[in-house]
Amino acid sequence: MRALLALALLLALAACGRVVPQPATSTPVAATAANAVMAGVALGPSLAGLNLADADARGALASFIESCPKLLAREDASGLTRREDWQGPCDRARSASPSRARAFFAENFTPVQVGDGKAFATGYFEPEIAGSRTRRPGYEVPVYAMPADLVRGWPDDVKPSERTGRPPLGRYDVQGRFVRYYERAEIEDGALAGRVPVIAWAADPVEFFFLQIQGSGRLLTPEGEVIRIGYAGQNGREYVGIGSLMRERGLLGSGPGQYSGSMQGIMAYIRENPAEGRALMRENKSWVFFTELKGDGPLGALGVPVRRENSVAADPAFVPLGAPVWLDLDRREASGMWIAQDTGGAIKGANRFDTFWGAGADARVIAGGMSGRGRAFVLLPKEAAARLAKQR
Repeated sequence: MRALLALALLLALAACGRVVPQPATSTPVAATAANAVMAGVALGPSLAGLNLADADARGALASFIESCPKLLAREDASGLTRREDWQGPCDRARSASPSRARAFFAENFTPVQVGDGKAFATGYFEPEIAGSRTRRPGYEVPVYAMPADLVRGWPDDVKPSERTGRPPLGRYDVQGRFVRYYERAEIEDGALAGRVPVIAWAADPVEFFFLQIQGSGRLLTPEGEVIRIGYAGQNGREYVGIGSLMRERGLLGSGPGQYSGSMQGIMAYIRENPAEGRALMRENKSWVFFTELKGDGPLGALGVPVRRENSVAADPAFVPLGAPVWLDLDRREASGMWIAQDTGGAIKGANRFDTFWGAGADARVIAGGMSGRGRAFVLLPKEAAARLAKQR
């Protein structure tokens, strides 16, 4: 895994491969502050005043427990917490009864507001599309694994004095020159055929295109097998949000001859205009490579499975990955407690979130139309919140 200006404003690939939308208006998502502390932190309301439901608390507790090993092993880029702040809450979480989940969060955490607290949330999901282990009629779209020749290097025309930062992705050609990697059109035309391992074959190129945007998904075979695939890498070429192109060209909107700005609307245009739709998709030069996943759920950037209605993507510069987050939005289904377990390429800045809705038809509908605004609070261990209060 949106009310596109969802796919309308899709930006760069996420660390986990997913691409997600920015808000349609107002301040750019990329915050001027470098992290949460620089953005400003204020104590929020008591947890008792947030009307946390029992079922919501139980799901959040389970996901928080899964996050604890990572919380205790990583540095917090937000500046809000230290690793030792999480030791007590994690120890107590493991022995907490699910029936006392609400009490656990109330006893161990303090809600804080980062920046102005004004939240914008979208949604993502795990697509399910038709696929096959073997190539057969009706299953002709290759799901490529990572190519061995996709590497980082410097083109000859980049002077050594200008080689700063991370080298770009590309490949070495037969003359030994470092060049850019194949773009989407070249890959679709067979540039990797017979040279790169194929995990499976998808049936529908349009569905697979949108699965690449989500960064993970499930392939359902005619034999009933479910093949779960996750992001392995990207070709280093430019990502272009085709929703943005359609809007610029007057194809999206509510007027005559226009398509709705949802994922469903964009897909309808592509299917009803196959030649133009294929050309449009090729304007997005980015291609995502996959790996087959084992386990009970897609992995988020934290390295633990993301769970429906429990996991949310956030910017780790403003929310400690693994921390609970409270969202109070104008979309009731997305309001409540979430655990920050993922990131996203357009999930940048304070109070920008992407809610995870799992797999299935309802997940597709909810995530595809999710655009919620309201307030957000990050739940910090009480010791960390008290330390921040003293520093104010």
